[in-house]
Amino acid sequence: MQTGFSLVPALFLLVVLSALGIVAVRLAGVQHQTVVLAMQSGRAYAAARSGIDWSAYQALVNDSCAAATLSLTEAGLAGFSVDTNCSSTVHSEGPNTVRVYVIDAFAWSGSYGNPDYVSRRIRSTVTDAT
Repeated sequence: MQTGFSLVPALFLLVVLSALGIVAVRLAGVQHQTVVLAMQSGRAYAAARSGIDWSAYQALVNDSCAAATLSLTEAGLAGFSVDTNCSSTVHSEGPNTVRVYVIDAFAWSGSYGNPDYVSRRIRSTVTDAT
C-alpha cells in the first residue's frame, strides 16, 4: 500500500526546484539586460558629447552655428545618431565683442518604444572670448 507514497513528495520537490530554476534564469536575463542598457546609456552620453564637441568646433573655428544631424560610424559609437542645434548671441565687453554659443545635442540609438532604445540630451555653452 505504501509503494506510491514517496512519489508525491518527489513530484512536489521536482516542481519546486523547477520553479526556482525558472526564477533564477529570469533574474539572470533581467540582470544582463540591465547591464547592457547601462552600457548603452554611457555610449549615448559619449555620442551626445561628440555632437557638442563637433558643434563647438564648427562654431568657434568655422563660425557656423547651424543645426545638423550626425550619423556616427566609428568604434563604440557606431549606430548612434546625433541631432545638434546651436544658437548664438553677441555681447560687448569693453572694446571686445564676444559671441556666446548655446549648443544642444540629442543622441539616440534604436527605435523609440523598443527595448533596445537609448537616448541622451546634453546642453553646453561655449564662447569665443579669449
